[in-house]
Order: sequence, then C-alpha cells, then structure tokens
Amino acid sequence: MSGDNTSHTQIGFAASTRSEAMKTVRQTIFLISLPFGILAFILPFYGKEVGADAVQIGLFFSAFSLMTVLLRPAVGVGLDRYGRRPFFITGMIGYGLTMLAFAASEQVWAIVVARVLQGTASACLWLSAQAITADAAGSGDRARSFGSVEQSGMRGSVVGTFIGITVLMVMGILDGWRFLFLGYGLIGLSAAVVAYRRLPETNPHVGRVAPGQVIWSRPMALLLLVTAVTGASAAMLAPIMMIFLQEQLSAQLDMLAWAYLPAALVLAFLPSRLGRLADRFGRKPLMVTGMVVAALSSFVIPDLQSLVALAGLWAVQAICYAAGDPAEQALVADLTGGDQRGRAYGLYALAAGLGATVGPFVGGWLYETVGPRGPFYANGAVLAVCTLVLWALLRVPNRAPGPEAR
Repeated sequence: MSGDNTSHTQIGFAASTRSEAMKTVRQTIFLISLPFGILAFILPFYGKEVGADAVQIGLFFSAFSLMTVLLRPAVGVGLDRYGRRPFFITGMIGYGLTMLAFAASEQVWAIVVARVLQGTASACLWLSAQAITADAAGSGDRARSFGSVEQSGMRGSVVGTFIGITVLMVMGILDGWRFLFLGYGLIGLSAAVVAYRRLPETNPHVGRVAPGQVIWSRPMALLLLVTAVTGASAAMLAPIMMIFLQEQLSAQLDMLAWAYLPAALVLAFLPSRLGRLADRFGRKPLMVTGMVVAALSSFVIPDLQSLVALAGLWAVQAICYAAGDPAEQALVADLTGGDQRGRAYGLYALAAGLGATVGPFVGGWLYETVGPRGPFYANGAVLAVCTLVLWALLRVPNRAPGPEAR
C-alpha cells in the first residue's frame, strides 16, 4: 500500500512539474516575442536608413542564421546532458541583451553584431523550448502543445507590432527604433527573471542516465533534408519581401502591417487548435498541405495588385502554417526518445539554419541580378519539388511514442 502511495505522489509531482513548465514557457515566450513582429517589418527599412544596400540587408539575416547553425548542435548536446532549464534562461537573457544592442545600433556593423547576439540567444531559447514542450506533452497531444507555444509567441508579436507601429508613427524610424528596443530589452530581461524563478527542469534523465545516441531512420533523414532545402528557399524572401511589396503596391509600412493583421490573428489563436488535427489524423497530411499552399502563394505574390488580396493570401498561408508547423515539430519528438531529444531538435534546427544562412544571400543576388520576381518564383519551384518528395517518400509512425519515452 505504501508503495502505491509513493508511486501516486511521484506521478502527481511529475504532472504538476510539466504543467508549471508549460505555463512558464508560454508566459515568458509571450514577453520575449514582443519585438519579433516589428523587427521583421522594420529591419530592412532601418538598414536602408543607416546606409545598407540589398546585399548588406541580406547579411543581417545570414549573420543571425550562421550563429544558430554553429551553436545548435552543441546546445542540443547540452540540453540532454545538463538539462533544459539553464539554456532556456540563458536564451532569455541573451534576447534581452540583443534588444538593448539593437537600441544602440546606428551603423551597419553594429546591426550585424546585434544579429550575431540574437542568433546565439535563439539557439539556446528555442531549442530548449522545443525540448521542454516535447518532455511535458503527452503522446497524444504533442502537436497541440507545440501549437500553444507558437500561439504565445505570435500573440506577443502581434501586441509588440502594434505598439511598435504606433511609436514609429509618432517618433519616426530612427528615434522610434531606439526607444522601442530599449523597452523591449528591459522586458526581455524581466522575462528572464520570471523563468529563473519559476521554470522547473523537465528532463528526468539529467544526472541519472547517460544520453543515448540519436537513432537515425529514413523518415528522420528525409525530414532533415527537406527542412534544409525549404529553409534556404523560404529565407530567400526574408531580406526583400517588405521592400518588394512596398514598391509593388506603393504601400507604406503601416499599411503592410494592417494587411498582415488577419494572418497574425490566425497565428495567435489557431495553432493549438489546428495542432489537434495532427494529433488525430497524423503529421504528414498537414505538413504536405502547408507546403502546397506555400508554393502556390510564392508564385502569386509578384502579381498582387491590392493590399486586400495580399491580406487574404497571407491569412491562407497562416492557416496552413498553423497546422503544418506544430505537426512537423511533433514529428521530431515522435521519432526520438526523451534522452535524445535535445540533440534531435539540435539537428532539426541545424538543418533549417543551414538553409537560412544561404538563402538571404541568394535572395538578395536574385533580386539584384534576375529581377524582383526571381526569388519568389525560385522559392515556389523548390517548395513544389519538396512537396512531391514528402508526399511520395515520407513514412511516419501512426502513433507517437508513449509516456515512457519521455
């Protein structure tokens, strides 16, 4: 009888630990995500204000990706060996310092330095957040749990974007940039304090079981390959998207932000709900559907003539992303055990980072040499090929591993 009580207490403690971990992750991710939306919109324009050309703007994006590529494998090993908590807190601190660095950046080289610091923080924070979510989620609700974390980040991004647009309209891009990122930096450091006080360790193997080797399989290898290729393809658009749309539609930054609002709301409220579809019907259908829509929309964007059409297209893209991305992240957990997940997510993020490091340079080059439409058509073609590869070759388990794998 006493043994049964002990077992019940341990299970209850584990459940409360997982619940507290997920709650803390969602709340702190919301806070740290406040600058992300406005940064994505404004970085190319701010770069132009301080004298950056298209290739240097591409460097802003590649510098970030390069740091994640270099650090993610080591962070993945550290997550399995030393636990998730220290890396999550380090990432939070790093993001806070990054925003303060952006506030002080008035030259091209200073922006590059801030992006390097941001890449370092990203490698620590997002890998640990993925591993924590995989640890804490049950075998039947992983995609929903990953979606809930994405929702928290997007909600923070939406709130921060509208604060940012308001400040920039009142203060102008240069003064507004400094004011905004000073505030975002202080909020980020506050979020780090919250994580330090409340986040429990979720890896039960730390200090007790030596991390095992990542088990390679054909689905895992194929997933990593497609992730690298599509990461490079999508990253081609990052440096030039806002500039192209501003020129194509003669729209100011605030109008583009309003056009993105429906998509932002989709991403702020639907990922956990759509993630349930992946938990119920499998990962592959949602991944393939999302990639099909992304490919088609990339071909369509260069010919858009109105902000209304752009808003509708972005909203459709967001729905498919909200369903497909949690499914993909959950699949990584499905294919690996609890003592290997840090390295598995490290490899997954490394594949995406390798692609994202190359993509912005290629996109900037195509924009300057082939023409503004070149990066969009190239991205659509690559995504179409990868869709066929996933549909024909990807084989995934019908069910995720049970709780014992956690």
